[in-house]
Amino acid sequence: MTAPAHATAAPERAGRAARVIREVDHARRSASNREIVIPPCPQLLQQLRQALAQAQPDLQAVARIAGRDVAMAATLVRNANSARFAAGQPVTTVGQAMTRLGLDATAAIMTGFLARHALPVRHPQLQGFWERAALRSQALALVAGRLAGFSPELAYSFGLFSDVGMPVLAQCVRGYGGTLVEAAARIDRGLVATENANHRTDHCVVGAMVARAWEFAPPVVCAIRLHHDFTGLEDTQLDPEVRTLVAAGLVAEHLVRRHQCLRAEADWLAHGAACLDWLGLPECELDDLLAQWADQTLEI
Repeated sequence: MTAPAHATAAPERAGRAARVIREVDHARRSASNREIVIPPCPQLLQQLRQALAQAQPDLQAVARIAGRDVAMAATLVRNANSARFAAGQPVTTVGQAMTRLGLDATAAIMTGFLARHALPVRHPQLQGFWERAALRSQALALVAGRLAGFSPELAYSFGLFSDVGMPVLAQCVRGYGGTLVEAAARIDRGLVATENANHRTDHCVVGAMVARAWEFAPPVVCAIRLHHDFTGLEDTQLDPEVRTLVAAGLVAEHLVRRHQCLRAEADWLAHGAACLDWLGLPECELDDLLAQWADQTLEI
């Protein structure tokens, strides 16, 4: 397990993170985001996070929450009976599924399920959005497992929600689908620059607004806001945990693209080496992570 040299960096470095949070709050009130409607955080997700936040997570409370949605309970049972977990007789109840899956996988499946149903994605340019988000979050949790002191829970949340601003923009902003098409075709600028040119906001800002409204941990909010801004890796005023999330996020995105046999994206070609260096993760370990991940995908 790799331990980045910055793992115990001084807490005073969190100064920029506080500024980012204030900027997100200001953006929520700005004219450029006036059309943005952020759906409320699902009540069951709030209850799940409360149950998991205790020093000793309340497993009975988690089971009760899962049982309150028939489709979510069925998703847990289906995952528990998948090739990754299947052993012996098929499970038929939520309790049996939780025992077989373990708490981490149970929480990941439930979080993904609840987010997906709170933010349905119907835009043709975003087909497969939640499936890809689930892959990215699972890859990010694997990367977190290689880094000492890096929370898999924060990693999973960041991976699942890092691009959540895109479906919100598609739902609220006229012409956003055309912006996605334009950004994919352009070679002179990326998605964030094209979003700002066309709409005076972007999915990083809007995604951070969602995470803020849903009361995610500040490092997750900041990392969503900055996940295409790799200059932050050199910013000594930025909380190291945020920088680690951003760096690990790009590594996870690269793993997803390799998993799907897609070519490396521009961000990876430009900043992949810097992200690996920040994490203290040798590039040769990426093949090991891919092999480890092959049999660990979850359905949300």
